[in-house]
Amino acid sequence: MFPQILCIVAIISAVVTQDHGHAFSSNHISRHDGHHETVHVEDHGHGHGHVDYFTHPKYEFEYKIEDHHTGDKKSQHEHRDGDAVKGGYSLHQPDGSVRHVEYHADDHSGFHADVKYSTHHLHHHH
Repeated sequence: MFPQILCIVAIISAVVTQDHGHAFSSNHISRHDGHHETVHVEDHGHGHGHVDYFTHPKYEFEYKIEDHHTGDKKSQHEHRDGDAVKGGYSLHQPDGSVRHVEYHADDHSGFHADVKYSTHHLHHHH
């Protein structure tokens, strides 16, 4: 999954920077690979055992895009340590509101998201 996230961030950054300097994007990715652990999988009567390898998944990433020409403004951050994931994102929507989502997931409680909206008052000058 990490290579897919890295690819998406790179594509978004490349598309945004084609707007002749009117856009801003940044990203940060950190992987924290632990030591590989050997995991022996039970035979289940098939006559041969299976050995697999497991590394404790740990990473964090964040990105931000601000394109004032198109109005595209968004950001995301995420942190994973083992089976626990925490993160959030914000997205400026076409109606002027901003969607803020904070989420977390783990093996015990599943996925939970807290979604909030904020609005910016638009002032029209005549």
